[in-house]
Amino acid sequence: MPRPNLLLCFDAFGTLFKPKGSVAQQYAEIARQCGMASITERELETHLGTAIKTEMKQNPNYGKATGLGATKWWTNVIENTFTPMIPRGQNLPKDLAPKLLHRFSSDEGYEAQAHLTTMFKTLRNDDTRRLFEKIVIGVITNSDDRVPSILSSFNIKVSPLRYGAEVDPTGSPKTDPEPPNDIDFHCISYDVGVEKPDGLIFKAAELMLAQIITMREKASPSAFQAKVDTWRKIYVGDEYVKDIVGAQNAKWNPVLLDIDHESDERIPSLEDNTAADIDDLFKKHPVVRVHSLGQLADWLGGAAR
Repeated sequence: MPRPNLLLCFDAFGTLFKPKGSVAQQYAEIARQCGMASITERELETHLGTAIKTEMKQNPNYGKATGLGATKWWTNVIENTFTPMIPRGQNLPKDLAPKLLHRFSSDEGYEAQAHLTTMFKTLRNDDTRRLFEKIVIGVITNSDDRVPSILSSFNIKVSPLRYGAEVDPTGSPKTDPEPPNDIDFHCISYDVGVEKPDGLIFKAAELMLAQIITMREKASPSAFQAKVDTWRKIYVGDEYVKDIVGAQNAKWNPVLLDIDHESDERIPSLEDNTAADIDDLFKKHPVVRVHSLGQLADWLGGAAR
């Protein structure tokens, strides 16, 4: 019996990593380091939310839509957040925005989700690879372009291949997506131009899959595109509407990461289906829950028969 092929993709924020404390708390901490001693988290949180909404309206998709770019977009947010909280005529500290931009581009501002590194080791070990003919792992996320650098800061091996990456006329990318990368590609809303739950961002991931296998097997894109539908496509995320509904609409199999055991208990848990075959499980249940990334990896390592 031929082994199946697996396309496994993850949400980023809340699924693979999370902030170290609240964002407002970290903004206030940096502000105090820059000499703004009177900043309060409650006031800051209100101004931050307003600044983000305003910037989203004026410069959609983190500034990509208007040519502003993510760095300037976030600089505007930072300045518009703090300016109402300082005396009129006083300037913001020059190092405030650079320090915040740096913090939220790495493990200074974020922490890896529990079992993150061990999950990738399990997914890439020989036992799991023997269960699948091919495994391609990607990230599909609503975010700007900082996600790869954040993941890299956790010592995750990240391919630089992203949706929209420049490709030469022979079909070979400027960067080599071959393993031993933990993550083979990124589909970021900043690059794709749409956000989950829009099915187009999942379709973009399928195009990335076709591109990767085309490059590895030196086959024509049209020849492999016809095979994409035969792959098992699993998407893991922590938000029901954006992640689960989005994946279902794209005809992917969704897994809800429910670390705090707060989701609808009517959604079956992998804890109760550890021996289930992937195909049988998703034929019976349109969506399943998992309580940790480690549990997910252990299940995938033994689910294909």
